[in-house]
Amino acid sequence: MQAAETNKAIDGAVLAPEIRPDLDITQYIPDSLQPLWDLLTPYPGLLSLLLIAIAYALGKLIKMLVYRSLMKVAARTSTGSDDQLVEHLTSPLVLTTITLALMMVVSVYQLPRGLQVATLSILATILLFSWLKTGLRVARTLLEIIGSNHHRFGVVQESTIPVFDMTIKILLVGLGAYIFLMIWGINPTAWLASAGVIGIAVGFAAKDTLANLISGIAIIADAPYKIGDYIVLDTGERGRITNLGMRSTRLLTRDDVEVTVPNAVIANAKIVNESGGPWVKHRIRVPVGVAYGSDVDEVCSIMEEIANGNPQIVKDPAPRARMRALGNSSLDFELMAWIDLPELRGLVRHELLTSIYKIFNEKGIKIPFPQTDIHVRTMPASTDLQD
Repeated sequence: MQAAETNKAIDGAVLAPEIRPDLDITQYIPDSLQPLWDLLTPYPGLLSLLLIAIAYALGKLIKMLVYRSLMKVAARTSTGSDDQLVEHLTSPLVLTTITLALMMVVSVYQLPRGLQVATLSILATILLFSWLKTGLRVARTLLEIIGSNHHRFGVVQESTIPVFDMTIKILLVGLGAYIFLMIWGINPTAWLASAGVIGIAVGFAAKDTLANLISGIAIIADAPYKIGDYIVLDTGERGRITNLGMRSTRLLTRDDVEVTVPNAVIANAKIVNESGGPWVKHRIRVPVGVAYGSDVDEVCSIMEEIANGNPQIVKDPAPRARMRALGNSSLDFELMAWIDLPELRGLVRHELLTSIYKIFNEKGIKIPFPQTDIHVRTMPASTDLQD
């Protein structure tokens, strides 16, 4: 009799496996579905297939409803990034429902504690990686959407997107690593303490690199210049910004020589941004001296006419000539004109000076040059030279 009861108990354990209280996910089943669950529990294979099928159908339904709701909102905009964002947000929904169903299936079977914990941890890890991947994609798409509206979000621009993208990746991966350790029952406190000690050591060893990194973030946030701007360093280098990186800034000079300046240096230097201000136009000044006795009105008229005839000179604001001083040996004038790009300054000055010199010669306007007159008041007495 006792043997029969033992066999019956064993058979019952096989058909209706015991679910460990600490790993029991079925406790979250609604009370209305509990009778159905109890009915199907003796048939774990059928119950598993049914759970997976229901989870798949439920995931598809949730995805469809969420997708349609979000697409109605995205349809109000003209950009295609919104549609891509919706795709990213809804992509892991089916996998999520199926993974949760598999967790319930694991609770149905009587597995050794170690195997059951490992199986649940693997499923939770798959779920974590799925949503972590989605989070990274969503963050990248959001940055692109915000960056395209640079007139509303001044900080997030095309040049600053890599910084925000890297920051968000670090935060999301760090959070994912923390959750991963919690899933597998690893205490993250010791790891965080070790990371702090390692961070201090790395900070001392790479202080210059960290200084450049922090300065790069400050430059991007403050935006004293951007890619394409023409700047002049306090050391005399002058060129166009070609790359704004996290460690250094590179500019291309007029000699086609690339100059790399560490961000920690350029962040504390005096920078003249010739492309800054209300517009990119750049004003050039051409000083000219003419001889005393010249017609000053004619000189101003000729210089303005020369500037207006140069195709590199913009018409608005119009070029103008001004008399600046009565010099020691000349009447000093200055021709001021605007050009479209700062790098054209050297070429335009050359063309203007060449034209001024030629036309002044044709008009008989003298351009004085320094001369020294020597007046001898007394001639030395002549002496006979002897060998």
